[in-house]
Amino acid sequence: MLIARENETERAEHPVDVVEQLAATNDWSFDRDDEDEISISVAGAWTEYHVAFTWLPHLETLHISCAFDLKAPERRRSELMALVNAINEQMWIGHFDFWPKEGVAMHRHGLILTGGAQPSATQCAALLDNALQACERHYQAFQFVLWAGKNAREALASANFETKGEA
Repeated sequence: MLIARENETERAEHPVDVVEQLAATNDWSFDRDDEDEISISVAGAWTEYHVAFTWLPHLETLHISCAFDLKAPERRRSELMALVNAINEQMWIGHFDFWPKEGVAMHRHGLILTGGAQPSATQCAALLDNALQACERHYQAFQFVLWAGKNAREALASANFETKGEA
């Protein structure tokens, strides 16, 4: 059953303002060209991540996407899509997409804030942390498919292999 919304709820603070304050507090490089979006650059262990928080007023949702560049040869794209599906089968929060035209893979998720709910800095930090952890955990699997010629299941198994202790 769908519930019709008459107008967007008034908010004490714009949800993207909360993210901007979080970025400034953490000295992250960010750009805010639009009231409803902020872009943040975050260095990971494997690559630079391009994070965008976007406020979607018609859905009353704060959307996050955490993207990284992938130069995917045409011959490996079907296996790459199989990898995205295999990863998404294991995801509890958010999902991965591959946009071949742009050459990027991204983790996406949304925080629903209906009825005027305000996001906290802690919630926004958790959104970002979850997206970064998902990307860091699966980045190598994407590389295994693209450049090592592994199939999706092999790549995912290799990337999910956890070591214990130190050598």
